[in-house]
Amino acid sequence: MKAIICTKYGSPEVLQLREVEKPVPKDNEILIKVFATTVTAADFRIRSFTVPASFWLPAKLALGFSKPKKDILGVELAGEIESVGKDVTLFKKGDAVFAATLKGFGAYAEYKCLPEDDQIAIKPINITYEEAAAIPIGARTALHYLRAGNIRSGQKVLVYGASGSVGTYAVQLAKYFGAEVTGVCSTANLELVRSLGADKVIDYTERDYTQKLEMYDMVFLAVDKLPFSVCNKCLAEEGVYVNVTGPFGNFQTFWASITSKKKIIIGGNPPEPAEDLIFLKGLVEAGKLKPVIDRGYTLEQIVEAHRYVDKGHKKGNVVITVAKND
Repeated sequence: MKAIICTKYGSPEVLQLREVEKPVPKDNEILIKVFATTVTAADFRIRSFTVPASFWLPAKLALGFSKPKKDILGVELAGEIESVGKDVTLFKKGDAVFAATLKGFGAYAEYKCLPEDDQIAIKPINITYEEAAAIPIGARTALHYLRAGNIRSGQKVLVYGASGSVGTYAVQLAKYFGAEVTGVCSTANLELVRSLGADKVIDYTERDYTQKLEMYDMVFLAVDKLPFSVCNKCLAEEGVYVNVTGPFGNFQTFWASITSKKKIIIGGNPPEPAEDLIFLKGLVEAGKLKPVIDRGYTLEQIVEAHRYVDKGHKKGNVVITVAKND
C-alpha cells in the first residue's frame, strides 16, 4: 500500500511517499480503507520535533531520536471497513467510520488497523469523508475542555484563536451549550467566525484590541497567544480559564489557582472515548456542528499541505484525500 513515511525530523520535505506492507487486522481489530486524513498541529509538531527545550530528552525517548519511531504520521481519518478480526462485534465490513489515531498515528496511509474499542465511530451520513476526517481531534478537544470548564447556558465565553480547528469547533459547541460567545481572530477570519454563530468578534490585529474585552465566565484559549495577565483581568470572580495547548501552566496560573476562586484548566492530551465521537456525530447530523475546511490536497501533495500548515494561518482544517470513495 501507499503511505507517507517521515524519514527524519525536519521540514515538510522529510515526508516521502513509499510502498509499504498492507496491515492485517488482529482478532480484535478492524482494517480501514482510508479515504481521507488531515494535517493537524500534532503532525506538524512531531514531524518538525517542535517541543519546549526542557522536554527535549523525554520527547526524544518517547518519539524517537533521529526520526519518529512510528514513522507514518496522521492522527485523524475517515474511511470504510474492509475487513474485521474474528472477535470484532461492534463493526462490520462496509461500515463507514471516522476515527482518531493518536495512540499509534498511521493515518497517512491507504489502510489502517485499529482495535474495535478504540476512538472509532460510524461516520455522520450528511458529510463527506474529508469533512468527517476533520472532526476527531479538533472537535473532541473543544468538547472535552468546554465540558471540563462546566460550560452552562447563559454564560459569556471568550474563544481566542476562534478560526483554527479547535477554535471553530469551540465557537459552535459553546453556542450549542447556550453560551454567549465572543470570538477573537484576525481580520480575514471575522466573517467566518460570525458565520459559525459567534455573537461578537474581535480583531486581534487592531491596536489595543484588548480594550474591547469584557468580563467572561470562561476564557478559552485554542492557541496560547493571549497572556494570562490579560485573561485574568477579564475573567469573572469564579470564572474558568482554559488553555488547551498545555501541558503545563506558569507561576501566574498556579498562583491564581490557589489564591482565587477561579478555575484553571491547562491542556494536554485529553481522554478519547468513542462516546465523544458518537455525540459529535449526532450534532453534525442535526445540523448543529460543521467542520470548517480550509484547503484540500491529495496524498501525493502531503509536502505542500504541510508547508501550508507550517505558516500557521489555516482556517479550520486542512484535509488530505487518500483515496476516492467510488
